[in-house]
Amino acid sequence: MKKLYSDIVVIGGGPGGAICSVTAKMTYPHKEVMNIREFEHQMVPCAIPYIFSDVLGSVEKNLISCGMADKIGMKTLVGRVESVDLEKKCIYLADKEVSFDKLVFATGSTTFVHSSLKPSLKYDGVFTVPKNVEYIRGMSEYIKDKKKVVVVGTGFIGIEMAMELNSGDREVTVVGSREYILSNSFDEEIAQEAHKEMLASGVKYIANDRVVGIKDNNGVVDRVELKSGIELEAEVVILATGYKANSQLAEGLGLEFGHYGGIVVDEYMRTSNPDVLAVGDCAMKRGFILKSEIKTMLASTASSEGRIAGMNIYGIQNLRNFSGTIAIFSTMVGDVAFSSAGVTEAMAKIENGATVSAIFEGSNRHPSSMPDAQRQVIKLIATQNTGQIIGGQIIGGKETGEMINMVGMMIENSMSIYDAMTMQVSTQPHLTSAPPAYPIVMCATMIASKLRS
Repeated sequence: MKKLYSDIVVIGGGPGGAICSVTAKMTYPHKEVMNIREFEHQMVPCAIPYIFSDVLGSVEKNLISCGMADKIGMKTLVGRVESVDLEKKCIYLADKEVSFDKLVFATGSTTFVHSSLKPSLKYDGVFTVPKNVEYIRGMSEYIKDKKKVVVVGTGFIGIEMAMELNSGDREVTVVGSREYILSNSFDEEIAQEAHKEMLASGVKYIANDRVVGIKDNNGVVDRVELKSGIELEAEVVILATGYKANSQLAEGLGLEFGHYGGIVVDEYMRTSNPDVLAVGDCAMKRGFILKSEIKTMLASTASSEGRIAGMNIYGIQNLRNFSGTIAIFSTMVGDVAFSSAGVTEAMAKIENGATVSAIFEGSNRHPSSMPDAQRQVIKLIATQNTGQIIGGQIIGGKETGEMINMVGMMIENSMSIYDAMTMQVSTQPHLTSAPPAYPIVMCATMIASKLRS
């Protein structure tokens, strides 16, 4: 067995692992940094649905190579880690043994399927949506000539899969337990808008129901049975029912785990072992209000955590002024973008938070007669006592993806609606809404008016 050594070893080649490795090497250039990843190429997780349409059209257009690591002097080892010994500070692969000083788990997440539906995974035509190149390649080939698709799940991946598969004479039906799609990420009035866009595209939706059985005909999926008694014919069933922490490799090592299976870490991504850190989907998350455990699995969150761990792996280099995870989402439903940051109004009520909100509607260009102008809607949520911004949701054009990042920065920096009201912004007719009606400023002004009344 070949024996290797690296000062810092990061297990996992996804966003969290890759960013952590690069940041660690840049922060500690004299340290040896090794990233161990299972595959030579990784997929961009959020772009997987677009493999199934003309947007990308193939797995090959969604691959990222690990070859760039050599340019900064970072080592990459492609292989599967079979076990870890923290006492000996050693990692074991099939034919290699890697010793380390510091270790980072960045093993990501795996698909979650309810136990009642797991037996159906053996049928041809029943799929999950893993971040696995060969699986997705085979799935794409299988689906190409199929006409009846049922998607189970109303989160971002499920809806994006449904929208991208909805082409030609293919019939796509989504089954969800809620009245509207994306209800975990948006308040009802925003979720309704996304719902309308999906239905207008031709995707069908069965609300307030759930799948109780998936049946086959000679090992090939044939139909889906719902609790309501409805039966749906299906040539393909996609179980987009979420993900769970892939933390099995860390089990039995004396580390702590959260309720959802994530490895418990502090605000600097350190575990209970001073030489072990964890980032990304395999690490436990805490909400930024009550600091209670939440289940947020995003590449953007993993990237941020990777930078935090990489910078502070040999001691605190940068103090964190903000503790907790802000969930920031963006998606496209048809030609309309939907984005969300922080807590929804519904979430705040569950946490007994007194909030005030406002919705402002305008145009993303000025004047609104500009050729590519599009309706824009923004909702801000603030605390009732201090006016601190704790959430925001936006509907509009593609600029929405960056506007929600602005809202995220406001939340992370504990800005109030009064700060937002006096914010200085750049505006241009082709790029933004009008200066007197900049949506974030106007929405903050509406909340201030409510607080004064």
